[in-house]
Amino acid sequence: MSLAIDLARSVPKGVDAVGVPVFEEGTVPRSLGLSRAGLAAHGFEGKAGQILVIPSATAPTMVAIGLGPAASVTADGLRNAAAALARACSKRETLATSLADIAAVEPRTAAQAVVEGLALAGYRYVELKADKSAASKLHRATLVIGGSRMAAATAGAERGLATSGAACLARDLANMPPAYLTARMIADRAVEIAEATGLGIEVVDEHQAAEMRLGGLLGVNAGSVEPPRMVKLTYSPRNPSGHVALIGKGVMYDSGGISLKPSDGMHVNMKMDMSGAAAVLATMSVLKSLKVKAKVTAYLMCTDNLPSGSAFKLGDVLTFRNGKTAEIHNTDAEGRLVLADGLSLATEETPDAMVDIATLTGACLVALGTKIAGVIGNNQPWIDQVTAASKRTDEQVWQLPLAKEYRKLLDSNIADMKNIGGPYGGTITAALFLNEFVGEIPWAHLDIAGPMNVDADEGWLSRGATAFGTRLLIDLVSNFTKLPAA
Repeated sequence: MSLAIDLARSVPKGVDAVGVPVFEEGTVPRSLGLSRAGLAAHGFEGKAGQILVIPSATAPTMVAIGLGPAASVTADGLRNAAAALARACSKRETLATSLADIAAVEPRTAAQAVVEGLALAGYRYVELKADKSAASKLHRATLVIGGSRMAAATAGAERGLATSGAACLARDLANMPPAYLTARMIADRAVEIAEATGLGIEVVDEHQAAEMRLGGLLGVNAGSVEPPRMVKLTYSPRNPSGHVALIGKGVMYDSGGISLKPSDGMHVNMKMDMSGAAAVLATMSVLKSLKVKAKVTAYLMCTDNLPSGSAFKLGDVLTFRNGKTAEIHNTDAEGRLVLADGLSLATEETPDAMVDIATLTGACLVALGTKIAGVIGNNQPWIDQVTAASKRTDEQVWQLPLAKEYRKLLDSNIADMKNIGGPYGGTITAALFLNEFVGEIPWAHLDIAGPMNVDADEGWLSRGATAFGTRLLIDLVSNFTKLPAA
């Protein structure tokens, strides 16, 4: 259900619930009807993340929202507080809250964070359930804002609706079963989005891919009865401030191919191996509405990776768009193969910078866990911009080194390289493989294998596909600054 947002200077009549921020210290708002001692008697101390629902038979339900010490409130804290409020009010249709009116956080930033928290926590994928009662009923929220903060808060709320809407789109795509979203289907969806949002679009089928020498994409696709698609999307504002390319891994279902994955919970989640492409498509969908100043070109590299009599095999050699070759030593290291063609295509347009995003390596999940993505690249100022965007959006990344001394692990006797580099440092050797296709263009690689999915609600995350990277990419291209010459 989509969430409508209003802004007002006071709580409107008739709302079902009112969310009231409470700090650990200081006075308690009288509207709650409880003193600090009364709240404490119910176990509520105002600590960050605490929620206390105070029902009423004749008035709106009051919800106390803990924010911790007043001096330490951040945009991230407001986003998570709003998420907790949304879950507490999921069976109510309307609410109002002054969460975005916290003086410690700039009003535009505060309003965006609160709207994102409300919308993202209210997300639940129920399309394929007969019983849809798990879906949130909350459909309208009012941000109560002081007069001096109103204009900036309005702009922030509008941006929050756009960014959270994009993230929910990416979650929908990644949560869909593989039979409901093939490469052809996501390409069709991209056409619909492009037509609705004013993007340029080009869809490349398997025959055109062969003419374009996309050997990585076609090699991975060889075992599937579903044909691949390469989708190019272009956002071109007037007088662009620069040009950024985004490349998304779109492996619609990854069985591992001949190097078959074990049949466990992770295998089930391989419908989400297209989360990178979903994040890129969702990002592109809002650039015009947000009036992003940079030109952005996107490449969605979409295919299945399945075993069959026609599947690519260990020992095969694939030739990529840029002419380089790779000997296949593991068909489950397929994401880098499709990204190689996408990076090659992007490089030909000589953008000012580019980012690829992919659920690429289990090694990154082992190293950084389920909350943090890895970032690796060839240009530190560009990685710094990526990291700054991650901090603003609370989509955490950790930089790993592009350790050139490991490049020899990819050496092949018969091709330019192998597609894997041995049992250790798998995230780094995967990035070194990708580095062969970017030339001197500033490039960053986001490995989102860890945070692509969560098993339980936490903060702004809702169980299932997370859409990790969507808001980060939107923030990144919105704030893109041309890099100094090397």
